[in-house]
Order: sequence, then structure tokens, then C-alpha cells
Amino acid sequence: MKKNKDLSLNIVNALTAIVLLTYVLQPFTTQADNRYFNRIATFPVYLNTDINLETVAEIVDASKDGKTLVYTDSETGKLGFVDIRKPAQPKALGAIDVGGEPTSVAVVGDYALVAVNTSPSFVAPSGHLHVVDIKTQAIVATHPLAGQPDSVAVSPDERYAAVVIENERDEDLGNGEPPQAPSGLLQIIDLIGMPSGWAIRNINLDGIAGLFPDDAEPEYVDINTDNIAVVTMQENNHIVLIDLATGNIVNHFTAGTVDLHQIDTKEEDPALISLTDSLLAISREPDGVSWISNELFATADEGDLFGGSRGFTVFDTDGNVVFSSGNTLEHEVVRLGHYPDDRSKNKGNEPENVEFAVFGDKRFLFVASERSNVVFVYKVKGKNNRLEFVQTLPAGVGPEGIKAIPDRNLFVAASENDSRDDNFRSVITIYQLKEKSANYPTVISANRVDGTPIPWGALSGFAIDPKNDKTMYSVHDSFYQQSRIYVMNIQKMPAVIVDEIVLKDGGQTVNLDAEGVAVSASNDGTFWVASEGAGSVDDPSRPVTSLNLLVHVAADGTVIETITLPDAVNAKQRRFGFEGVASVMENGNEVLYVAFQRAWVGDPEPNNIDDGGKVRIGRYDTTNGEWTFAYYPLEVRQSPNGGWVGLSEITALGNGRFAVVERDNQGNTDARIKRVYVFSAREVVFKAEGEALDTVSKTLARDLLPDLKATGGMVLEKIESLAINRRGDMYFANDNDGVNDSNGETQLIRVKGVFKQSHHSHDFDYNDNDYEFDDDEDDDEDDDY
Repeated sequence: MKKNKDLSLNIVNALTAIVLLTYVLQPFTTQADNRYFNRIATFPVYLNTDINLETVAEIVDASKDGKTLVYTDSETGKLGFVDIRKPAQPKALGAIDVGGEPTSVAVVGDYALVAVNTSPSFVAPSGHLHVVDIKTQAIVATHPLAGQPDSVAVSPDERYAAVVIENERDEDLGNGEPPQAPSGLLQIIDLIGMPSGWAIRNINLDGIAGLFPDDAEPEYVDINTDNIAVVTMQENNHIVLIDLATGNIVNHFTAGTVDLHQIDTKEEDPALISLTDSLLAISREPDGVSWISNELFATADEGDLFGGSRGFTVFDTDGNVVFSSGNTLEHEVVRLGHYPDDRSKNKGNEPENVEFAVFGDKRFLFVASERSNVVFVYKVKGKNNRLEFVQTLPAGVGPEGIKAIPDRNLFVAASENDSRDDNFRSVITIYQLKEKSANYPTVISANRVDGTPIPWGALSGFAIDPKNDKTMYSVHDSFYQQSRIYVMNIQKMPAVIVDEIVLKDGGQTVNLDAEGVAVSASNDGTFWVASEGAGSVDDPSRPVTSLNLLVHVAADGTVIETITLPDAVNAKQRRFGFEGVASVMENGNEVLYVAFQRAWVGDPEPNNIDDGGKVRIGRYDTTNGEWTFAYYPLEVRQSPNGGWVGLSEITALGNGRFAVVERDNQGNTDARIKRVYVFSAREVVFKAEGEALDTVSKTLARDLLPDLKATGGMVLEKIESLAINRRGDMYFANDNDGVNDSNGETQLIRVKGVFKQSHHSHDFDYNDNDYEFDDDEDDDEDDDY
């Protein structure tokens, strides 16, 4: 075979530095020869079944015309179909039963080849291959297989299909390790004549791998234009090349090991991302594999038994490593707020699959991260096949199958995890290659002095610097320990976390549930942080373990003082407490306003019919130390999935007026209420605890659902941060829950001119014209955001 081993590593080995340069110095600027993929639609798989059913979109392929997607749903035992003739408006085409657990699908001509697992046990594996007419959705032929199938591939000339028969191990048997009989193999299908007459050949893979020679454990297969199949043998950390025409094994070799540095290998509670650890000689144990050329292929080094090197590798057909991503994928997901800290002891971001495709004259390599829920995109450039990082795409939870559709400038990712109760669904995400800047990520972080990115996530409050509209502050909630204030540069997209202010009390770090931050209106350079209490006095299963706090913080992070609610109010605590804090000056005194999320004991409760109940707005006078309160009226819940409605942020507008985020606790197609309302504190009298409280009146300033849907993704649940600059532009973002029961996506969205500024003041009114400015300042610097 002709070999090309001159894959340049210089640029990609410095990916961390390149990411920072790309994001910070030239943030997704449009260039003549650059096009980016943007998400244009997300299809929830339950649309082909029932909203109440758990579904799994695992492997996806496309019809030859690129207008129909087919995907496996192992949870319901079906093969699903999606109409993407209008890719930004995908439509359900139904699903058919396949008589078992579909594990993979590949398209040949007018047919979808569906591998189905019918094994009654680990020791008696079985399966079959259905041939399905994509147009009619009819099963036109069925072939018995030699065991439990796991992967199907079709050769580019459609002469052969290859089916990996894994015969997976029982992880609960003994120590769960191989060897466990029966071993796996590869089956070659000669695609000659009618589907019912196709012949199948068996290729024995025993005796090849050094670790477990009697238990091959094949995992994934891809085929190049020479009809050479590359098969990963994951638990064996081995790779084999097979000539499909002859069935001969032409080469095989170990996938080898990797040394990793500046990664996180510890799982703390609360979480703490610390890129200070190393792993030496960790086995790659590749899962997905894709040919880049007839001489080079890429592997997703997921790990399954002893290994998992948290990256991907490019090999040549002699088994030489010509590129290894090292720690760069780990650093990239930390930089984007997508790092799954609860997987630090295991395999980190866990690359699952790879896909190579040519779009026009541009060659792309895609790498799907199962635990960080993203797809990394690279260009393969020049005769020496130099890899150049391009962008990272947000996906659903657990992207598994990925498919490029170059003729339509499309790319799709199937994400297998599904939980309506946790506000994420199994989805197929559709991206389009366009000549414009990338619209994700919206927040990234710069490097620390050691060259690693500032870790972040679970953003739970915003405050714009009153002296500099280009600077915004944020906090994380109790998902992470060692509470801190993030300093963000919001001049351009994406916003950049450029610094972190670690909170300390007596020289020690503190663990708060920070749900809001405000810059002190006294102009002394200090901050106020709202920390939500834990537990409810009327719920024995969730006893009170901490109180709601207002924490006064110096510019360097030193805790100056801590304010609690009156004892009589603490006696009514429920676990839905402080959600945001605003600082204002009233008659020369600094006064703080806090939003309570939901009703506490004794507050007006919702009836969920025509009364949404009321929650408290707290007012604290820093001069005399007095707390007073008023009620805020909530909307009645509207979601078909039930849930509740509450407040999650408060921001001062001036002249006694405040903006709040009111939202339900629903996401995806169940979400109904994500709104910004305005109320005036001057229209009521705030009263002490024990008195009958007045209720403020509110006015709708913005429905956020259209803004969230415009991202092309599913509606995110926790809109918890809101800020408004001096021009009246609104910034809001979601809490990504630290990538726990979440796809990790953070959408920081700016909407221009929602609030108009009064003359000669910092007072605002909401503006019906979303994009009209009411001051004469030059806005050129902000147009890129």
C-alpha cells in the first residue's frame, strides 16, 4: 500500500494555544475561505413514538439523496425515519418494529441495513440483519447473523457490507473482564443481486490480539475505497485491517498507549475541575473508526476496560501513530464549560465516534464526545493531511452516531440519552455548513498562568460593571466548590472569562450556593453575592442544612460580611430561596433587593388553575440592617408536563424599577414560560415580616422562548442570569447544571435595545422595538457579538 505518514502535528499539538487565539484574538471572524457548521434544527426522537416513552437515537444514516434520515432506537426496538427535505424543519416519518434491539444501520442504494440484537443471554448471542426499503419502510429481506451485531458499514462502491459481531462480555460476570465465550467475528456480505440472495462470509478474528486472543471483542468497522475494512477490537486495544474481496487479514496491530498531563482524574463532591493530574501509559481502547484516506484512519479512543485516552488518534495502515490529540479535547471542553467532572475518574469527555467527509474542496474530520455532548470539527488540509481545529458543536446528551451529508452541506448527530423528568430528550441534531461565523460557543475561558483554561460552568447570575459595559461578572452555584466570581469580557462573541475571583473567608475558600451577584451601588468596588439556602422546614426528607445569605465581598474576593434573613423568616424556609440580588442607592443609602424563587411556608400558594401564587421580593437596607418584603405574582403553570413556576434572577433598572426572570422548571417541548418582567418597588410599601404584604404589579418585557428556539436546539430549562447594559441591551443565559443531566450547553444571548434609556440617567423602560438604540454612542465595537 502507498503510505503517507507526513501528517503535520505542529499546529494541532498546540491546540490549546490555537483555541485561545481563535476565540480571543479573532473570534469567529468571517473569511473568504472559511465556512462554519451551525446547528439549524433539533429533532426529538419521541416525535416518532410517544412523548411519554423513553427513546434512544443511537446510530444514524441518510438516504442517498440526503433527504431522509434513518436511525436506530434500541429502547423501543424500532428503526425511525425523519424527513429532512427542509433540514431546518425536520418532520417525523414514523418508525417500524425490527423484532429486537437495533444496534446499527447503514444505507446502500434504496435500502437501510439494520443490525438487530436478539440475544437471549450473553452465552447464546444471536441477531439478524433486516434489509429495509427506505421509501416504503418495508422489510424486504432478513438474514440471520452469527451472533450479537454491533456495527454495520457499507463499502463506498456498495459492493460489500461488513457487520461486526461483538458478542459482548457480561460486565457483571466475575471481574467483568475477557475472555468470555463466545468470541466475536466479522461478517462480510456480498451485495450482489436481490437482497434476499446476498451471501455472507465469516472472518475469524481469534488469535490476533495479544491481550485476549480467544475473545476478539470487535467494536466498530469502516471501509475505504480499496475495500479494506478497519475494525477496532476495543477491550483488546487492537486494530485489524481486512481485505473484503478476499477475506484476508492484511495487517493488525496494537492501538498503543498515551501519556496524559494536565488533566483531572479526581471526582469531588461538590465538583472541582483541577487540571493538575497525569495518566501514564493509558490504553487507547478505540471505539469508532473512520478512514481519512486509503492510507490513514482516525479512531475515537473512548476506552471500555482498562483504558480510554480522552482523545482521538490518526494511524497509518502500518500501525504508526501519526497524530494523537493528547489532552487537547479535555482542555477544549473545560474551556467551553462542557467538562463532565463526574467522569474524571473514568474517561473524561470520552470520545465515542469519528466521521470523515469531503464538503466541496474541504475535508473535515468530526469527533463526537459522549460525555461532554459536543462534536469537535477539524479540517484535514494539504497533501500532508495537516489537521486544523475549526470549531466545537453542541449536541444532545450522549452523541453516539454521527453522519456527514456533503451533497447537502449537512451534518447530523444522534444523541442516545433520554429523560423527560430531567428535561433532556434523545435527539437528532442537524447542522449546516454556511459562509458565516459560528454561533456556538457563546462563552469560553482564557488560560490560567499554567496554560490550562479557566474551568467554569453552572452560571447562575450576571452583573455588568457599571463603569465598563464590556465587563460582566458571573457566579456558579453549589454544583462546584470553592465559590468564585467570574470576570467576563462581553465585547464580542463568544464572551470570554478572562479572570476568576476566588471567595475566601479567613484565608480559606468557601462553598456557597451562589445564585446571584451584584456590583455594589456604593461604587466602592465590592460585590454582593446571593447564596441560596438548602432544605425546607416542612419537608422531613429535605431538612434545612443552610440558610439564605447575602455575602459582601471585596474586590479581591475576601468576605467582608454575611447577612441572614430575620429568624421569623428563616423559620419559614423552603429550599427555593434567594435567586438573584440587585444593589441600588436610595436616599444615599445602599439597599439590596433579592428575589425568592418560590413561595415559602405561609406565602400564597398556586392553585395551578387560575392563580400562580406569590413569591417574596426581599429588601435589605445596609444602613439600618432592616429587612422588609413585598409579594410578586407568578404566572399559572402552563406546561403539559406540570412542574412549577418561579423567579430566578433580579436586575435593577433604576428609578425603583427591576427586571426579573420568571420561568417554569421545564425544558424542551415541555417549556412554556421563560420571560422577563418588570415591576416598580415604588408602587408598593415594603413591610416587615408579620405584616400583610403588598403585591407589586408586573409588565412583560420579553418572552425568551423565541430567542431560545432560534438557537436551533431544544429549549433550555434554567434561565438564571440576566443583565442589562447602559444602552438597554439585555444579556441572559442558562445554568448548564455542570453537565450533569444536561447537555452542558450554555447559551449567552444578547438582545439589543429591549430596554430604552431615559435621558441623563441610568433608568430604563422596556422597548417594543427589540433592536432600536436610544442613545448616540457608537455601537461598532458590539456588532460582532
